[in-house]
Amino acid sequence: MADRYLRVGLRNRGVSCRALLLDEAAPRTARAVWDALPLGGQVYHGKYARNEIYALFPKFAEGEPGPENTTITPIPGDLCYFTFAGDLGNPAYGYEDASAAREHATVIDLAVFYGRNNLLINGDVGWVPGNVFGTIVEGLDELAAACQDVWMGGARGEELYFERWED
Repeated sequence: MADRYLRVGLRNRGVSCRALLLDEAAPRTARAVWDALPLGGQVYHGKYARNEIYALFPKFAEGEPGPENTTITPIPGDLCYFTFAGDLGNPAYGYEDASAAREHATVIDLAVFYGRNNLLINGDVGWVPGNVFGTIVEGLDELAAACQDVWMGGARGEELYFERWED
């Protein structure tokens, strides 16, 4: 199979990067994400993991990929897939519309890690391993600067998007 690439970006900040889909290391997750593209949603900055932005989506794959190519210590440029079933409804998480995160709804979290020293642990649930399904190969520095601006300048109204890379 030929390499497949994604464009990952922040819509309002006008920045994007190129990411390689890890078809060999995470075939089920890569297929689930690829088949669902394009995806976009309100960006959030991680509270626990450190250097992470993410968006939440309703379940989009026919079958859950399950754990593959998992990590609890993502590195800069990792794209991770997480599944949460009803455990994001805690008001401390700060979601204004937490309806999708309550009542056993399955929520998919697609995350971008842009800096070092990340640790996927949550005070409410413990370790939160994610499936690494892609890696940023171009544009990480520019995206990291925009991610830092999300942290310091605010996320409200900003969209994180994932789409197929078209040459």
